[in-house]
Amino acid sequence: MSFEKFELHAKIFAGVQALGYKVPTPIQLQSIPPILEGRDVMGLAQTGTGKTAAFVLPILQRLMQGSRGHVRALIIAPTRELSEQTHKAIGELGRSTNLKSLSIYGGVSISGQINKLRNRVEIISACPGRLLDHINRGTVDLSKIEVLVLDEADHMFDMGFLPDIRRIVKHLPAQRQTLLFSATMPNDIRSLANDLLQNPVNIKIGHTAPVESVTHHFYPVQMETKTALLKDILDKTDTQSVLVFTRTKSRAKSVALQLDRSGYKVTSLHGNLTQQKRQQALDGFRDGRYEIMVATDIAARGIDVTRISHVINYDMPSTADAYTHRIGRTGRAAKTGDAFTFVTGQDVSLVHSLKRVLGEKLQYQSVEGLTIRMPVDESPAGRRGNYGMRPNQSRRPFKPAAPRRRGSKQRSFDSANRQQWAH
Repeated sequence: MSFEKFELHAKIFAGVQALGYKVPTPIQLQSIPPILEGRDVMGLAQTGTGKTAAFVLPILQRLMQGSRGHVRALIIAPTRELSEQTHKAIGELGRSTNLKSLSIYGGVSISGQINKLRNRVEIISACPGRLLDHINRGTVDLSKIEVLVLDEADHMFDMGFLPDIRRIVKHLPAQRQTLLFSATMPNDIRSLANDLLQNPVNIKIGHTAPVESVTHHFYPVQMETKTALLKDILDKTDTQSVLVFTRTKSRAKSVALQLDRSGYKVTSLHGNLTQQKRQQALDGFRDGRYEIMVATDIAARGIDVTRISHVINYDMPSTADAYTHRIGRTGRAAKTGDAFTFVTGQDVSLVHSLKRVLGEKLQYQSVEGLTIRMPVDESPAGRRGNYGMRPNQSRRPFKPAAPRRRGSKQRSFDSANRQQWAH
């Protein structure tokens, strides 16, 4: 099926063609028709499945009819980056429609946003905290909202935004279309959906497991050896853009600084940066000025960079869902990707949870002098399931791509340094 089947307005379809969209993704195929019909929709889809266009296109179609010059659609997102990405998608898909969009988030001057709100904006993409600030100041009028979108609802729950969302909703008309998209469905999100959505169409797109186009390599390592292992992988693996995740803001800054001193083209992204510096880092990573971005989980959602060939978990994420979001940054747009994860003794329990999800796709790797023997899970569940990791030479050794060249210095790869670890 092509996008022509949706019978979009010619000016919207022109935006679709300009972006080179040919065939709708599963979430777009299942979401767009009911949204066009005015139905409420609750969509469960993992990151990187194309859900932004799944709600942006029907919103643009709806707003082509009716009055203009006031806010008619509100999209709430958990992070500045996701809000800005949605605003960008609206601008690209609706470039011929003359519909005006604005992104609203903290970390930048509110006065500039107030001036733009006076410019007859029809669509707002906003983060909850700054939007509430505008509501309290009386600088935004949400009384004529026709469509409300809650994007990455589970991430907003993780960040503690659900009370803010309920306060915002009190300022919206009761009669409206509501769309909720989430990668997972914890009880609090289901409760929110039950309160806000009317007889919704429920859509579920492979949300329980990481994307199929990504390989998963786990490296047992001690904390003090992580940076050396990271450099070894970067030197000996053929990569395009690499996204490295750390658990804390200070570690993201520290790892990026160490890589920079070693001559890598690297930037960092974390919550301590100003919005201007965050945008500069993202722009540089997107256009290739930086080959590596070291980031906290702020980059696990809303970073749409199709060139990312590798995701490296310098620190193990806190949950299996967080792992799915992180590695979903690679293997996008029908491309393949690789996820490398550094595992310490304290990560054993989560490793075995991921093993149950990934099965044979999870491969354990070793690098001589840098990795260690993976500890056995001594928890009751681990003993019952016999999940201790033991070396097993029966599997085919991991064969990385050809060595990459950094500057004028060619580094060779000793294949004997990497051995397969098996469950």
